[in-house]
Amino acid sequence: MNATGELSATIDPKELRLALGCFPTGVAVVTTLGSGGVPIGITVSSFNSVSMEPPLILWSLTRRASSLAAFKAHGAFAVNVLAADQEPLCRHFASAEGDRFAGLAWRPGVDGIPVLEGAVAVFECRNWAVYPGGDHEIFLGEVVRYDHWDTVPLVFGKGRLSPLAPGAS
Repeated sequence: MNATGELSATIDPKELRLALGCFPTGVAVVTTLGSGGVPIGITVSSFNSVSMEPPLILWSLTRRASSLAAFKAHGAFAVNVLAADQEPLCRHFASAEGDRFAGLAWRPGVDGIPVLEGAVAVFECRNWAVYPGGDHEIFLGEVVRYDHWDTVPLVFGKGRLSPLAPGAS
């Protein structure tokens, strides 16, 4: 529907993006290992819980991403939910710059996947399934290990990054 409540004949991608931006999301860096054990990571805001029995989560990645093959090939990934003070890390993993892990604090998680230090929460997962989703691939993972800390998360909404509002946690 448009602003007057009428059904739109066509979907304007720019307007749709603005409307979707009204739903704030958490921000995460999803990590895995590429060929030769090279750590790979990408910033996402498309992360969600799916099931408690079994414990399943999902996230999506554009089919244009150079890291898509690595995420599909490796059997595991980690979702590192970013803290409010990790906005530079969010931007770093969203860029196409060289070695994104150079100088970063991380430890090997399940199956060797990179787990970033300082996150609000970490979900270490094994691939459950990958589904086509338009111009994205949807990754479904089974949570095999997780942890969380009492810090303020970073959120994204209306095109802006910001800390979760005080008193909201």
